[in-house]
Amino acid sequence: MDNRGVISAHMINDYSKMIILSAILVLLGQWIGKGTSPFEALPGMVLVMLLVVMGVALKELLPLKFPAFAWVTLLGLLFSLPGFPGSEVFMRLTNKVDFLSTTTPILAFAGISVGNKIDVLKKLSWKLVLIALVVFTSTYFGSALISQLILSLQGKI
Repeated sequence: MDNRGVISAHMINDYSKMIILSAILVLLGQWIGKGTSPFEALPGMVLVMLLVVMGVALKELLPLKFPAFAWVTLLGLLFSLPGFPGSEVFMRLTNKVDFLSTTTPILAFAGISVGNKIDVLKKLSWKLVLIALVVFTSTYFGSALISQLILSLQGKI
């Protein structure tokens, strides 16, 4: 049975806890790492949290199989486009939220997610390692190739 199009109180509670915890971790990480006051970055963090809420709502309510992070990315892109009403304010406030600080809770939650599926990973065993090596190697050489091309076109190498 597909529950798409239904947002339960339990789901709202779970997402709210994760979003608020993530926001607190981002603000604390930014304060410790960059020295930016959590109060200075709070308005931008609230906007980011609203984007996340809207992205999750779109994921749950629309019949498309499109992940929430993709909706959040598209919404962020839309709200930051020059000419979009309020984009200047959106950019000014969200620019105070350091991108690198957002990766800490994301990686922590990803680690927890993987840890919860350790039995599935055990079944994949060597296949997962092989796929990971191919992906990492391809990404590395792809990035090196693009860098080489761009730096050559710019005359830097």
